[in-house]
Amino acid sequence: MRLFVPAAALLLAGLTPHFAAAQTTVIERDRPDTIVIDRPSTESKTVETRESSDGCSSKTVTKTNDMGDRKTVHKESCD
Repeated sequence: MRLFVPAAALLLAGLTPHFAAAQTTVIERDRPDTIVIDRPSTESKTVETRESSDGCSSKTVTKTNDMGDRKTVHKESCD
């Protein structure tokens, strides 16, 4: 019995590296392509400012890009 315990320990110690050897799996994924947003290179901007005698003023800004998209912002203020 005294010989059996050390022999079993030696046997397990010899087999342990085979069982404990971990396998590493590396998963490589392709990166998505870089997204490039093209902004219109030219943009026309019209600013119109009006002031009245009663202290009120208004400002209208209109922007138009080469694709024909138009945005208008109007702001009024009175003192």
